[in-house]
Amino acid sequence: MTIALMVLAVLLWCWLLLSCLPARAEAHMPMPYLIALIPLLWVPSLMLAVAAACCQAWIPMYAFVLAAVASVARLWPYWKPTSTRETFCETSLGDGDGRNAAVRTLRVMTVNCRHGRADADAIVREVRRRHIDVLATQETTAELISRLHEAGLGSVLPYHQSGDDKPTDNGGFNMLFSRFAPVSSTASAIEIPAADVPSMTLNLLPSPDTGTDGVHHVTFASAHPKSPMRGCPEWSKGIRSLGAVAKLATGNDPQGIVVVMGDLNSSIEHPSFRTLLASGFSDASRTQATHRVITFPSWLKWPHIELDHILFTPGLRPSNVESFIIPGTDHYALTATLTLD
Repeated sequence: MTIALMVLAVLLWCWLLLSCLPARAEAHMPMPYLIALIPLLWVPSLMLAVAAACCQAWIPMYAFVLAAVASVARLWPYWKPTSTRETFCETSLGDGDGRNAAVRTLRVMTVNCRHGRADADAIVREVRRRHIDVLATQETTAELISRLHEAGLGSVLPYHQSGDDKPTDNGGFNMLFSRFAPVSSTASAIEIPAADVPSMTLNLLPSPDTGTDGVHHVTFASAHPKSPMRGCPEWSKGIRSLGAVAKLATGNDPQGIVVVMGDLNSSIEHPSFRTLLASGFSDASRTQATHRVITFPSWLKWPHIELDHILFTPGLRPSNVESFIIPGTDHYALTATLTLD
């Protein structure tokens, strides 16, 4: 029994160490899925630790206890803030032509619409209730767009930019909707082996009571890299390539800010996702550090993983990051308040 437990401990630690592979090395089936499940390995680890204790196999028991701790180690920053958190309740109001937003706070939201099956009325209802300024959708279809307009989205978020609808899209195209008129927009900010990455740039003006001057250029992008089952190499490349959005948007404006929202089909355990963060992005839920925000799957009470993200470059501070269910989709919608520093 001790030998069997030792073998299980070795296998468990090999599983845990998959998260430490180089970014490209994990792009082989079934590693993306095994890595995604690492935060849940504390459950079998503790069960095996109890079994080892009952058998008085102390070395395997310690190995299982350490494995349980290691399985959740990367999640610690979600509960350990690195700076003081603040909550802002400013209401976003644009100027006369909607081209500049005289605010320092924006409410943003992203949702994977599951091949266009998401409840359009629920999306518009949440946009209104949560005072959303910028909405990003993935797996969008023309039929869903029609239902969103019928539900009144255009009266709340009148400006939009979509990626091109292509047969190679992974479940549908990506889209952005905005309360404010963009100063520029494009159907695809960068080329990745997945649906187009539409982007739009807004000029934000600090509120008069902040005492600061100058226009802040904030570029938003809606992204959806392929899932591993559509090709592991393309999955990894798509995630890592999103780092170019930061460089592209700030190339002509070193003070520019970039926000990437969407179903990124990856979590902090994946080396490819950590490579994306290293390119200059911070994760809103990880930075807020009040709790881990779960986003998939919506039909289970437990377990859950975080696949959807709101990423941003320096210049913003996140708060009120939370997820909630939109009927008709297998992902939770994700929302956050982003405040200019």
